[in-house]
Amino acid sequence: MSKKRAIFQEFSDSEKPISGNSIGIIEKGSGDKLRRITQLWLKALFCLIVLIILVGGLTRLTDSGLSITEWKPITGALPPFSAESWSSEFDKYKKIPEYKLQNEGMSLSEFKFIYWWEWGHRQLGRVIGMVWFFGFISLLTFGKTNKSWSLRLLLIGILIGIQGTVGWWMVSSGLTGTLLDVASYRLATHLGLAFIILGYITWLILLLGKNNTFLLQARRNADQKYIFLSTGLLYLIFLQILIGALVAGIDAGRSYTDWPLMGGQFLPPDLFYLTPWWRNFFEDPGLVQFVHRISGYILFIFCVYTWLSVRKSANKSLKFCFNLVFAVTFFQTILGITTVMYAAPWEIAIVHQFGAILLWVFVLRARFMTKYPPNNLLSI
Repeated sequence: MSKKRAIFQEFSDSEKPISGNSIGIIEKGSGDKLRRITQLWLKALFCLIVLIILVGGLTRLTDSGLSITEWKPITGALPPFSAESWSSEFDKYKKIPEYKLQNEGMSLSEFKFIYWWEWGHRQLGRVIGMVWFFGFISLLTFGKTNKSWSLRLLLIGILIGIQGTVGWWMVSSGLTGTLLDVASYRLATHLGLAFIILGYITWLILLLGKNNTFLLQARRNADQKYIFLSTGLLYLIFLQILIGALVAGIDAGRSYTDWPLMGGQFLPPDLFYLTPWWRNFFEDPGLVQFVHRISGYILFIFCVYTWLSVRKSANKSLKFCFNLVFAVTFFQTILGITTVMYAAPWEIAIVHQFGAILLWVFVLRARFMTKYPPNNLLSI
């Protein structure tokens, strides 16, 4: 009798099953059922992470991120209930630079508004952690996934835990000194890690959407040029997301509201006025916005080149996938210009951030399809 395979079985480059002591459900049909259950669990995590990125963006846009001055992962889940506890939280906020230099004289009701945004953001993080934990334990107990997939799913939880620590590292930068907000490079780290987690979960969802036979056969038809182009596009988008976080961190989107020039000229005035010089790339609003603009132009040009290249493919599904990427990139570029020209109001800025999420996911899907192209050729 031939040896039965565990679900989620992977293949090496030699197209042979991976050896080892991995175990899994072997009853007929059970593997597909567990695959679907795991995919649904990952989709739930995907939706929650999209939500927390958007809530985090609104928390930043409403200047709410520093309203909670302590990190209490467990006891902090309960918000203030009594007048005394609200007064205590407000007194803690009054000790940080943001209140002293920007919000002095704020009323308790105004404080509650920003407090609830930050509390909701942190609460979502706790929900994500619990959804991952209980889902992972359930799969280990009842699903019997093989070792390879168990490690992949465990990595999600590790990244979520690191993200919580990075979040507090970010917040703590705005609690002392003279900063009115969190350090922009820490904000970029926090947002970048969120997109890494979202991208990793997206890739696993895409893998679970196809059976092993399809993945093995489709990989033989992969075009290395398209893989290279989609990978380059993915890197450029991630870089643009990080630079966008730097823009948000110092409100650089409101520094120059004319376009295509900046203050009536190509380069913003007073470049490199901060010392040492490297601080300007993180703290000079004009230079940070300029870099974000230029990287956006480069991203758009590379996207057009990639789109035109893939249009030569005979695969209809692949072409449609990159049509979506081009459409979202075009929309995101126009939205970015609009955000700057209207001085980054929260209503437009948050849509711009959601556009970044869409673009990130669509490019990941496009890259997946370049690596595992479906058998969907145009009729000759």
